[in-house]
Amino acid sequence: MKSLLNFIVLMLCSLTSYGQSFSVSGTVIDADNISIEFANIILLSEDESEVLKGTSTDDNGFFSILNLEEATYVLKISYIGFESFNQKIILRGNLDLQTIQLNEASERLDEVSIIAKKPTIKREADRLVFNIEQTALVEGNMLQVLKSTPGVLVIGDEITVKNSNPTVYINNRKVNLSSEDLNQLLEGSSANSIKSVEVITNPSARYDAESGVVINIIMTKNLVTGYRGSVFTNYTQGVFPRYNAGTSHFFKNEDISLNVNYSYSKDKINREGDDTVNFLDNSNNLDQSWRSFTNRNTWSETHNLNTNFDYFINDKNTLSLSSNVLYLPYFKYKIANNTMITDDNGNFLSRFTADNLSRDNKYNLAFDIDFNHKFTKGELVVNAHYTTYNYERNQGVISNFFDANNTFQNASAFNTNNNQDTNIFAGKIDYNLPINESSNFETGLKFSSTNTESDITQFDVDLNTGNETVDVLNSDAFNYDERIFAGYINYDLNTEKWSINAGLRAEQTNIEGVSPSTNITNSQDYLEWFPNASLQYNISDNYNAYINYKRSIARPSYAALNPFQFFLNDNYVVTGNPFLVPTFTDHFVVGTNITDYFTFEAYYKNYDGAISEIPRQNNATNVIEYISVNFDKTVEFGFDFITNFNVTNRWSVYAVTSFYNFEEQTNFGLGFVKQDQWSNYSELQNSVTLLKDNSLNISCALTWVGKNLQGFQIVENRFFSELAISKTILKKQGTLSLSVSDIFNQHDFDLSTKYQNQFNTQFVDVDDRYVRLGFRYKFGNTKLNSNVRAIDTEERDRLEKKGN
Repeated sequence: MKSLLNFIVLMLCSLTSYGQSFSVSGTVIDADNISIEFANIILLSEDESEVLKGTSTDDNGFFSILNLEEATYVLKISYIGFESFNQKIILRGNLDLQTIQLNEASERLDEVSIIAKKPTIKREADRLVFNIEQTALVEGNMLQVLKSTPGVLVIGDEITVKNSNPTVYINNRKVNLSSEDLNQLLEGSSANSIKSVEVITNPSARYDAESGVVINIIMTKNLVTGYRGSVFTNYTQGVFPRYNAGTSHFFKNEDISLNVNYSYSKDKINREGDDTVNFLDNSNNLDQSWRSFTNRNTWSETHNLNTNFDYFINDKNTLSLSSNVLYLPYFKYKIANNTMITDDNGNFLSRFTADNLSRDNKYNLAFDIDFNHKFTKGELVVNAHYTTYNYERNQGVISNFFDANNTFQNASAFNTNNNQDTNIFAGKIDYNLPINESSNFETGLKFSSTNTESDITQFDVDLNTGNETVDVLNSDAFNYDERIFAGYINYDLNTEKWSINAGLRAEQTNIEGVSPSTNITNSQDYLEWFPNASLQYNISDNYNAYINYKRSIARPSYAALNPFQFFLNDNYVVTGNPFLVPTFTDHFVVGTNITDYFTFEAYYKNYDGAISEIPRQNNATNVIEYISVNFDKTVEFGFDFITNFNVTNRWSVYAVTSFYNFEEQTNFGLGFVKQDQWSNYSELQNSVTLLKDNSLNISCALTWVGKNLQGFQIVENRFFSELAISKTILKKQGTLSLSVSDIFNQHDFDLSTKYQNQFNTQFVDVDDRYVRLGFRYKFGNTKLNSNVRAIDTEERDRLEKKGN
């Protein structure tokens, strides 16, 4: 390791003398040779698909864009009331454009319109880029955007991409949250600052090995100087009303750039359930059937704060500070359960009710500091990350039992206190070296440390006296330490015929989980290698073929390793498994693109030790336990057909259909269980822009998920539908929005489990059928958006009076 570090340091030092950077400069004037101040200067890639850099002219009309690589660019200069200036430039050295004259536009100011955009989809060999900037989707929240992102499926607290749980990044920074907290963060965060969403199905070695699939949410950045802001509010009517409001602010000058986004949400969400557990006798014949009707409500107040501050030390060095804050001062969780017990002939035997009331208080504070240094050729980025997470839950459960005559017999009660304190520290260094115009080299090192201390105490309650007694068997503590050391190299090449990306990542993992009260210790120490490769051959301008391979890891979460038993009631319990081991996945893809509109893919995934939380019923004790286990074998393979095209210049379409087979196999102690299921996933998205000024945008997404297999449970057909409409008003400063989810009331679903001595079913009625109304108002310095000349009003008035 010491030799490797010395080699990397020497390599980085030796590269600082290579290459050369260039600049573009000029002066902008009008027809009267008067300098134009605050004109927008934007530099785009040659195909105009990406904005690379931006600035504005000073009080003399002068601009300069520095630190540019040798390439072909498109320069755009705009100023309201004038025609835009566009010019393609081939940069081979410092370029002085001298004087650039803008011609006055023939339209009057109040006739100048801002052209709205439709969502655009760009497919690459390893990812899909979904650009939503200035579309109807930005008037919702981040979770709603993910629901509309092609290939992403959101059900309850679970986000999936092709049956895999992706790692979520925001601006290439990993979000260290549980699935439940991540959903709360995304649902409480406005989407107005999102530029695009990248669904990276074959992440390079630069990403953590756990990132089998990555969703990277790219936020907009200020490219020119000035200030702008917005305020927004949303009202959502589901089963119960929900409220959301917030504000965003962006400021940039020559030295700093600051983005601040804050939102507040107040929600009440309902969920209905109809579960049946068929408890079996020793011959696996029906003994008793327990049918439970549950009504769950959650009340929550959530504060989200996201900030990003960039300090441009000079042309080569930038210091960035960012934070992501989630705070829930109020979270109440209430379950009302009524369970009916019948015999094998359906005759009523007894019933019980169980009322569960929990109150939570939690926060998740994440902070990043980045230092970016641009060499003459190459770039070095150093990052330090810290997350602190605190969670407290106080739970009370009371159950009432009734006999065959439906007469009250007795009652029981217990209370639970659950606390968790987690600290995460990570530091990494990444170096990027452009070797030439067509190839690039990356390398880096990372260290991360996770420490969690948690405890649970359960009290049996005497309902006559109210006295509490500690239940020692269901009380525990758990301390978890995880350290990961990682290093990687990655190389990519892009020529007219070939696109190659290949990398190798090594990760050394040290884990120790200790439960003092039960003397259970889980120690894991392993070094693993994670290669990845993408190869694409361009047969012609209209045809290409590609192949991808990626090996990744899914480590069991500390929550899953925690051996606690958390009782929802006397007969339903969630249990941790301290003996879980990591899952290793090998993912292969072969595909072809035909023209710009059609893609065909075949893929194969092999999961070694797939982790899944499954229900396991104990037919002797009549308890059903939800526990995470490793499966012996899990294989998935399938075929995809994808197309996206523009029907007209105002109507774009994206469609995908996938046929796939999922197979699971494991031994639960009674011999091997094997199940497999063919399924279909299909999605259709339409984006339409209407009205002469393009001020009305409509996005509609329809998704079909056929009968499929998940953790030895058969999930029946589901049909998802989302509609988003936005209309700009108040001279483009205001936006009205309307969103509708689950238009056809087909989001609810059935699950069934039947193998060996397991026989149970569930029906889940989720509260995601809603109508959302929203309004946003933008304000700020018009220099940023419309480039209106800055003339002091008082001085202008004096001139006018003097002229009279």
